Amino acid sequence: MHPVRVSIPSFRSENSSVEKGYTVFKIDVLMNGRQHTVEKRYSEFHALHKMLKKTIKPPEIPSKHVRNWVPKVLEQRRHGLELYLQTIIMENEVLPKIFLDFLNIRHFPSVPKTESCGSFDTESLESSKLSHQPVMLFLRDPYLLPAGHDEFSNVVIEGVVHGVYYPDLQPR
Repeated sequence: MHPVRVSIPSFRSENSSVEKGYTVFKIDVLMNGRQHTVEKRYSEFHALHKMLKKTIKPPEIPSKHVRNWVPKVLEQRRHGLELYLQTIIMENEVLPKIFLDFLNIRHFPSVPKTESCGSFDTESLESSKLSHQPVMLFLRDPYLLPAGHDEFSNVVIEGVVHGVYYPDLQPR
């Protein structure tokens, strides 16, 4: 099971007085338990396909030209595009940046799709490094611990802070 899952549950036809009518496909993207929706036209899928061909061997994309715009034909195209996206995810260990951008997924360079921020059971040391941001730590919490030298300081909170953050420090 992969952390990135996509489906195209529906589509709608758009008619405009300026340009010829077109179809918009609703793409549901589920990654790391979070779901969002992206709407794309076929022309955007076609542009993605052309760009992907420069870096990977993408699967076949449904035909660009459709003879008639009846719902059955559009449903076949919807299913074909859904299969196209799912196949890219299944066949590539590292998803290309252009593909992640297409799905509006925030990406981290060189992180395989099977790891969000690293893994504890990988063979390589390089892939197991977690990517964390620096954290500011207060020795004393200014809101919970009394200021100065109080005779009745909060021993429980102090003990937890020292135990978690400074296990090698000796108590005062």
